[in-house]
Amino acid sequence: MRGAIAAGHPLTAEAGARILAEGGNAVDACAAAAFASWVAESPLTGPGAGGFMLVHRARDRTDRLFDFFVAVPGLGRERRRPGTMEAIDIDFDRESTQVFRIGAASCAVPGAAAGLEAAHRAHGTLSWQRLFEPALELAREGVELTRAQAYLHAILDLILRHTAEGRRIYGRRVRLVAGDRLVLDDLGATLEELARNGAAALYGGPLGRKLVSHQRATGGAITAADLAAYRVVRRRPVRAAFRGHEFVSNPPPSSGGVLIGYGLRLLDELGRDGALGSADAVVRLVEVMREQGRARGHGFARDLQRGGLAGRLYDDANVQAAVGRIRNGVAGAAEVGERGTTHISVIDASGNAASLTTSTGSGSGVIVPGTGIHLNNMLGEHDLNPSGAEAKPGSRLTSMMAPSLVVRRGRPRLVVGSAGSVRLRGAILQAVVNVLDHGLDVGEAIMAPRVHLEEPHVHCEGGLDPPELDRIEERGYDVVRWRRRNLYFGGVSAVAVGARGSLAAAGDPRRGGHGIVVQ
Repeated sequence: MRGAIAAGHPLTAEAGARILAEGGNAVDACAAAAFASWVAESPLTGPGAGGFMLVHRARDRTDRLFDFFVAVPGLGRERRRPGTMEAIDIDFDRESTQVFRIGAASCAVPGAAAGLEAAHRAHGTLSWQRLFEPALELAREGVELTRAQAYLHAILDLILRHTAEGRRIYGRRVRLVAGDRLVLDDLGATLEELARNGAAALYGGPLGRKLVSHQRATGGAITAADLAAYRVVRRRPVRAAFRGHEFVSNPPPSSGGVLIGYGLRLLDELGRDGALGSADAVVRLVEVMREQGRARGHGFARDLQRGGLAGRLYDDANVQAAVGRIRNGVAGAAEVGERGTTHISVIDASGNAASLTTSTGSGSGVIVPGTGIHLNNMLGEHDLNPSGAEAKPGSRLTSMMAPSLVVRRGRPRLVVGSAGSVRLRGAILQAVVNVLDHGLDVGEAIMAPRVHLEEPHVHCEGGLDPPELDRIEERGYDVVRWRRRNLYFGGVSAVAVGARGSLAAAGDPRRGGHGIVVQ
């Protein structure tokens, strides 16, 4: 087998599979899939996004994290009162409502193009231009909306069609529905420019000039100096032991990987307890989630920036104290995070792996005219910028995104990540537990119903046994019963490696995901 890939859309996965079939490695395939996702999954990602790629190199069994998340704008800008963001209410299947803050003032400096270029330069084997070909074909021919994509367009309609430019692309009078074809000519031209001239076209070139001009005209803060100063940062991943394996993920200053690793450490210490979906198993997960929330208390942001959070949380004494609280059911705290996110997992024939998560947040509703670039709204994400205050220009925002690996004896066992705001953390944790604790194959592990703690509510996805939910309520938990599977609970994409080197791949049906094993 030449490798395997899982992604949030069949066309995204197919683009990466083509590259694997041509002999490209995991990073080549991941980058090509990412460019394709800019077209196939345009409400979630694109040149206006930020993200992270975790790369495992097989020949020396090393792991490196490429941090290309968004930066705070405003370098070289005259100090002035920040623009106003607009609040938009979005409903998830009538079970949960969230507030999105959008507009030009919500846009942070994007990093996606720079990050993919840096990862390719360090690890890629095929030409940069070749990686754009599948995406360019999609942009020219258009993408027919699947039911899953149409549902996402419906949820985000007030954002996608917030401006005249958005309405021109996503429907002048009414939104696009399943079966409609979305053609992104302007984004195709942007892809061609990036293929010819690299990320410099955005970070100082003609694309960047258009972006800065539009920001200036609409009250945004991104400047030419911000784009020129943007840098991709390489980091050492965070690691945590679980069931004889090692969980490897996104380190500080982001929080998602650290907290997932912490949750797995707690579960490792607690031991196996209860069948999948049983009241015992759900309550144990909820209490671990509660402890993760508790960890995000006093000093959390400071410890993230100093890089000491993992050491503090993973200390044996702290783990034992947390295990005691879990067994006693002590309460914690709630949180929120990026909504519009997508993930790609890849492994190649040599055992190299790439795990990529990118996001435009919920999208800002700001599309740079003539480019198809939908800018992120990360300054409007409460979890990333809770006070709404202006941070130091050039500084990185934190993130819940957690592209991850599970390795055994230095070799990948699982390449995994998820979309889904703060729920992505629980989605990844539950997928890992389902594979390693409950012995499910990767497709079953992703499909299994999930839970999410949002204090004081325990959200339980459709598919869990009602009598078990009754038992959870009898223990005093406030259970919110969802009627069916829903993208609210994340969008996992994962590739698994069997004991004898067999490969399996699966995307999350909640978001129309897809997995391909390349023979």
